[in-house]
Amino acid sequence: MPDQMVFRAIADPTRRSIMVMLADGEQSLGQIASNYRMTRPAVTKHLKILEEGGLIRVRSQGRERLHRLQPEALQTVTDWLGFFSQFWDEKLEILKRAVEADDE
Repeated sequence: MPDQMVFRAIADPTRRSIMVMLADGEQSLGQIASNYRMTRPAVTKHLKILEEGGLIRVRSQGRERLHRLQPEALQTVTDWLGFFSQFWDEKLEILKRAVEADDE
């Protein structure tokens, strides 16, 4: 299920930091891996999960694979958070009215 894959991808702080890095533009595995104290295969696993979630795209340029952010996939997260934001807005409004009614 694609939605689950997006949430799985953003659940990890390393993957979120990779997304922030890719917001500045395409980067190779070597460029990304140089920012972490982990093996290249470990970084590759993180990139694969981001790709499965639709959050990054990979293209080949010669022998290099370049990774770029696909922020459109975050719409799933935005929609989900928007639902709960509306929920809390309504609950807080009810609480506000109850507190103000008690003050009268």
